[in-house]
Amino acid sequence: MPLTLTDNLEGLSLLSSRELHALHAASFRTVGDILLQIPRRYEDRRSTKPIASLVNGETASVPVHVYSAGWRFARTRYYEVSVGGENDPYGARLLLRWFNMPYVAKLLATGMNLSVYGKVREFGGKLTMINPDFEIMEEEDAGYRLQEIAMGGMEAPLREAGPETVLIHTGRIVPIYRGISGMGVRRFRQLVWELLAELPVQLTPPGYDVAPTYPFREALQDLHFPAEPENNRKARLRFALAECFESQFRVAWRRRRSQGRMGRVNVTTDGYLQELLESLPFRLTSAQTRCVEEIRADMASPRQMNRLLQGDVGSGKTLVALCAMLLAVESGGTAALIAPTQILAEQHFNNFNRLLAGMDVRLSLRTSDRAEDVGYVPDNPDEADDTPRLLVGTHALLYRKNRPRNLVLAVVDEQHKFGVAQREQFVSSGENPDVLVMTATPIPRTLTLTLYGDLDVSVIDELPANRGEIITALRNPNHMKRIITFMKSELEAGRQIYIVAPLIEESDTREQAAAVSELEKWRGIFPQETIGLLHGRLSPEEKDVVMSAFRANDTHILVATTVVEVGVDVPNATVMIINDADSFGLSQLHQLRGRIGRGQHKSYCILLSDAKPGEPGREKLEVLCRTLNGFEIAEEDFRLRGPGDVLGTAQSGLGAVRFAEWLTDMRLIHRASRDAAAILEADPQLQQPTHIPLRELVAPEADYGVTA
Repeated sequence: MPLTLTDNLEGLSLLSSRELHALHAASFRTVGDILLQIPRRYEDRRSTKPIASLVNGETASVPVHVYSAGWRFARTRYYEVSVGGENDPYGARLLLRWFNMPYVAKLLATGMNLSVYGKVREFGGKLTMINPDFEIMEEEDAGYRLQEIAMGGMEAPLREAGPETVLIHTGRIVPIYRGISGMGVRRFRQLVWELLAELPVQLTPPGYDVAPTYPFREALQDLHFPAEPENNRKARLRFALAECFESQFRVAWRRRRSQGRMGRVNVTTDGYLQELLESLPFRLTSAQTRCVEEIRADMASPRQMNRLLQGDVGSGKTLVALCAMLLAVESGGTAALIAPTQILAEQHFNNFNRLLAGMDVRLSLRTSDRAEDVGYVPDNPDEADDTPRLLVGTHALLYRKNRPRNLVLAVVDEQHKFGVAQREQFVSSGENPDVLVMTATPIPRTLTLTLYGDLDVSVIDELPANRGEIITALRNPNHMKRIITFMKSELEAGRQIYIVAPLIEESDTREQAAAVSELEKWRGIFPQETIGLLHGRLSPEEKDVVMSAFRANDTHILVATTVVEVGVDVPNATVMIINDADSFGLSQLHQLRGRIGRGQHKSYCILLSDAKPGEPGREKLEVLCRTLNGFEIAEEDFRLRGPGDVLGTAQSGLGAVRFAEWLTDMRLIHRASRDAAAILEADPQLQQPTHIPLRELVAPEADYGVTA
């Protein structure tokens, strides 16, 4: 019987018990697990060179004949094979040496013809290949060949590989796989070849077939052992489309489900909103006004709102969220905002308390360490309502004693910092409440469509007019004297300074600045200034004390780790110095820089790095110096680092991505999105036989009767 992708490895005669154990340890359970393991890269080993034309340092495929073979001893034991050219046993010579590979001695012997591939090195005047890949070109009796030569007979020329000779490791485009403990890359490659040979030509692809005109069995062959590079590109595109379609189908399913989910009308009057806007000493930007109106329209609809509010650092997302929360509170329900850290939650609480001063709105804070209520208290105690209506908190809001009652608006700040399950648990506090998720991390458009395609998107694409200019400069640590002089001038003007270090304490394995040692250094440089320290190991109470002192300008310089990356708002802080800036991600640097320029004063971000021009670390710093546009920075970060690291995609719900090229291809995403929507429009319950495999994609959300 031919193999299928779902066959278990235990039933394969191709595998020894030791190999089976190694594959299981690496989480390979089925044939499909192996054949859908994507090569890390490919080596083109098709062109061959004679020994006589090899040069030191060259990597090449070489046809050779074995003249001698045996074990050798130097500092360590190795197997050495002396090989020569095609026709002349006394001509050009090449030594092949294998270290820590004893099985080679059982495979190679004098008289064999080989194809070898490896890097040529010159040792003691002799060309040598260390641990080369090889293929035995023919299975003749090596002893007979050697006897013919010893008796004066002619050496038979090395034969070309005929149709009966199958080349796997040389003479072709060869796949290179990630290492597996207990199984060499060569053996794994051979196993992939053997499994492919056992598959039927008409192999049914797993799940939904997105490209029926390109047979799945052929695509697998092109993925692993392409005859030409173009075949491999074609195969990767097919698999990328399949992966993209699965992602977009889930998005389309969730969007259709949310659009069909009834909520409640959460806008009745807007007295609180108007009172807030009239009390502000500034006007909302046009982008903020637009976003408020989009959110108001959603909340006034009987359908549940699911909206993403996306904006750069300092664009005023939190004020827009407060406007939405006031609309919800005035409708008679509860609005709650959950933040990923206590520092950020307390900052929102303090800002809301300041903005709502004088309004008859009760505001509550709920964290693991604090439960605090401020604001409106009725004159008549009998009229007091102990149920908070406007809540700000951390993960503590997920616990039973703090969960909001009658929740009609759930706001998730910096939503990618939460797991999918945590967000759903928070939202489930109410009965189909309106949901507003916010992020200050600019996201490339392709990722927005992928991660948030089920959400309506509001974008704040302008900054408030009263924000100071930010100048970003890249400096070598050797310029520290001039930097200190500049810092003195800012401190004398009454401004405050952040100093960011990548580590808390010094490390034996990482040569980077540590916050604790930086604190002592700067206390020595500025003994007359008050200098604080903020890092993740401090208790919440200690963090609160440090930040309160910095906000009040009692602390003039704050040495910190990336704990200040999100949400810290001190308008008087105008300088940020980032040590070892090349060790941070580009978007993370942009978030850090967003802590300055929040007031009306000109601000300065100084990136300290000794990265050389042309190095990857230098390139991202030059991007940061060139632009303040978070969306442009996000695209560059995506290009430099790839999708896997930009957002922590596994936590954000994207999961493992095998073929990352689709995440940068808007055409593929649009095609997959269009196909998914068409299927759900024609067959919303997925009853057609060709659509039944799609039920697997949405099994956790299986409600096949959902219609818009």
